Amino acid sequence: MEFFSSIGENQFKESQVNDRSAACPKSVRDRVFFAIYALAAALSVSVWFLAIRSPLWVDEAATYWQINAGFSEIWPRQFLTFSSPEYGYILWLSSKLFGTSEFALRIPSILAMLVAGYLLYRAARELFSRDCAILATIIFCVDPIVVFAANDVRPYAFAVLSANAAILILFRLRRSSSNWLAALFGLSAACIILFHFLFIVILPALGLCFFVLKMGDRKVAWRQFGAALATFALAILPVLPLTISLFHNANSHVSEPAPTLLRLAWTLAPEWLLPCLCGTGFAAFLVSALAPQRRDLRRQYESTPILLCAYLALIPVLILYGVSAVTSFHMNTPRYLLIAVPGISLCWAVLVDAFRPRSIRLLFCVAFVMITAFFSFSSPLSRRHQVSYKYALEAAERSASVDGAPVLICSNFPESNYVEMPLDSAKESKFFAPLSYYKLSVPVVPLPEDLNGEAIRVGSRFLKEAASKRERFLAVAYQTSYRTLDWLTQSAAATYTVRELGTFDDTKVLEFIPRTAARN
Repeated sequence: MEFFSSIGENQFKESQVNDRSAACPKSVRDRVFFAIYALAAALSVSVWFLAIRSPLWVDEAATYWQINAGFSEIWPRQFLTFSSPEYGYILWLSSKLFGTSEFALRIPSILAMLVAGYLLYRAARELFSRDCAILATIIFCVDPIVVFAANDVRPYAFAVLSANAAILILFRLRRSSSNWLAALFGLSAACIILFHFLFIVILPALGLCFFVLKMGDRKVAWRQFGAALATFALAILPVLPLTISLFHNANSHVSEPAPTLLRLAWTLAPEWLLPCLCGTGFAAFLVSALAPQRRDLRRQYESTPILLCAYLALIPVLILYGVSAVTSFHMNTPRYLLIAVPGISLCWAVLVDAFRPRSIRLLFCVAFVMITAFFSFSSPLSRRHQVSYKYALEAAERSASVDGAPVLICSNFPESNYVEMPLDSAKESKFFAPLSYYKLSVPVVPLPEDLNGEAIRVGSRFLKEAASKRERFLAVAYQTSYRTLDWLTQSAAATYTVRELGTFDDTKVLEFIPRTAARN
C-alpha cells in the first residue's frame, strides 16, 4: 500500500509540474490568438472607410436638408422627411464641431457603429465564450449592410446601436430582478423606434426573448415587463403621430421592388460567409478524423441561448419579407434588414464556435476577413456609397451658368408624385434636397419623379414659355424619370435640338438648344 501511495504522490507531483509548464505556453498562445483576432477586427472595421468621402445620395441629402435651416427647424422638418429628429439634433451638433463635408457628416454614424459592435461583443459574452463573442462582432462588422450603414448620413447606425444595447440588457435580465434594468430595457427598445420607425419589427423578437429568459419566475417577469412597457410607452409618445402617419401613407413612400427569395438568402448568409464556413467545416472534419478531440474539450451549449439568437435573426427578417411579399409596402430593402444583422451574426458565430480545435475557428475568422477585405479594397464599387446627383448637378451648373439657362429637375422622392410642385421654392424643397448641398446658381423648374399629370402640366407650361423666348434650358433626371426626359424631348422636337451632356451615376443631363440658335 505504501508503494502504491508513493507512486500516486509522485504522479500527482509530476502532474503539477506539467500543469505549471503548460500554463506558460497556453498563456502565450492565448495572447497570439487574441492579437490575431484584434487584427482581424481592425481590418473588418477598415472596410467601413472606403466610401467615407463619397458624395451624398438622395436620402443623405434629405438628412442634410433637415438640419440645413438650423436647430429650430429640425423638429418641424421631420414631418416632411420622415426622419428621426433625435438623429437630426445629433448631426446638427456634429456639424458644428466637425463641419459639413461628406466625411464630417459621416463621423457620427462611424462612431455609433463602433459602439454598436462593442455592445454586441458584450451581449455575446453574456451567453457564450470570448472566441464566440469576437467572431460574432467580426461577422457583424464585415456584413455589407453594416458597412453601408456605418458611413451613411442616416440614423441606421444609431438604431442598431440602440438594438444592440437592448439585446445586451435583455441578456443581463436573465440573472436580474431589477425594475430599473427592465426600465432601461424598455428605454433602449424605444430608442430603436425613435431612430428608425421601420425597425419596430424587432420588438416581437425582443418580447419573445424576454419571456423565454424569465420563464422560471412569472411574478418577476410580469413586474419587469410592466416597468419596461411603461418606460417604452413614455419614450415613444413624442414621435407616435409621425409613426402612425408613416404607416397610413405607406404606399407613397415605396420605391423598392418586390422581395425575392434570393435577397432573403443573401441577408441570412451574406457574400463569402457560407463558402468560408463550408471550407472551415471541411478542415475541422479532417482534423477530427486525423486527431480526434477528447470529449471534455467539446463545449456543450444550452438550447435556450441559441434559440434567443435565432429569434433575433429570423423574426425581423420574416416580418419584413412577409409584409413586402403580401402588400404593396415593400420594406425588404438591405438597409431595413440591418436590424436583423446582430441576431444573424450571433447565430453564425455560435455555429463556427462549435468547430474544434480552437485554431480552426481562428482559421475561419482570418480567411473570412481576408477574402472580404481583398474584394472590398480591390473593387471600385466599394468606394461608391450610393448613386448621387453631385456629378450631374456639377455638369448642369457648368453649362447653365454661362447664360443663366434654367434647369428642369425630376425629383427622386416617390412622395413627389402626390403633391403639387413647389415652382417658386424648388431649391428649398425637401423633394429636391440635393440642391441644398450641391448648389445651382440658375433657376430651377421642379418636376415629380413619375411622368404623371403634374409633370405634364408643369412641363408643358414651361416648354411654351421657353419656346416663346427661344431660351436654352437643361433637364436632369435619374433613371426612374427617364420617361419624363423622353416626353420632354418629343414635346420640344419642333423647336429644340436636344444634346446629351452625359450620364452621371445613372442621372442623365440633356441640353435643349433652340433650333434657330443651333443653326447659327
